[in-house]
Amino acid sequence: MRTHHHISTKLLLLLFILIGKVDYAQKKVYQFDIHQEIGPAMTRLTEKAIAEAEKEKADFILIDMDTYGGLVSDADAIRTALLRTKIPTIVYIKNNAASAGALISIACDSIFMASGSTIGAASVVNEQGELMPEKYQSYMRKKIRATAEETGRNPLIAEGMVDENMEVDSIKAKGKIITFSTDEAVKYGYCNAKVENLQDILKRLPNGPYLVQKHNI
Repeated sequence: MRTHHHISTKLLLLLFILIGKVDYAQKKVYQFDIHQEIGPAMTRLTEKAIAEAEKEKADFILIDMDTYGGLVSDADAIRTALLRTKIPTIVYIKNNAASAGALISIACDSIFMASGSTIGAASVVNEQGELMPEKYQSYMRKKIRATAEETGRNPLIAEGMVDENMEVDSIKAKGKIITFSTDEAVKYGYCNAKVENLQDILKRLPNGPYLVQKHNI
């Protein structure tokens, strides 16, 4: 009886060790949310989340996105932080990625969108929703174009999200701003795939399974 008990204890200990190794080796997706207006608080949260993901040696960073936009300066700071990190970045657009949200989304390596979501409408406007002067539009056009070039997307489409005077093949007529539905974004290379939830994205990532670690504000 003692021998049997001794062997069982050893097997149990070995099982715990093996489980520990599996957990330790499991690949990690570090997630944080952008569900508010883009501003200084969101910039701080993003920079903190990216630093934490790098510290944790995450395999991917995933942004859960639903925003109508915000300040261009903070959108630029966030997109710069995303472009600089060596960790592959993913954005999951649940509903809206408008204006500054579009710029941030385009800065990510992969874009996934839920049904009924939209991305675009990145012209710079004031608090009354009126278009700002050309110098502001020019700055945004250059930023969004450079971002699209960096992440391998059609830069003319990105500019067309800002400039109503541009014509982009059959995609955009003069006098309109590009805003893509999920299916349109997939068609024109601004969305990797239509998904319904986070698990759909995780299933598409290579060499899984993945553990999701959510950033706490």
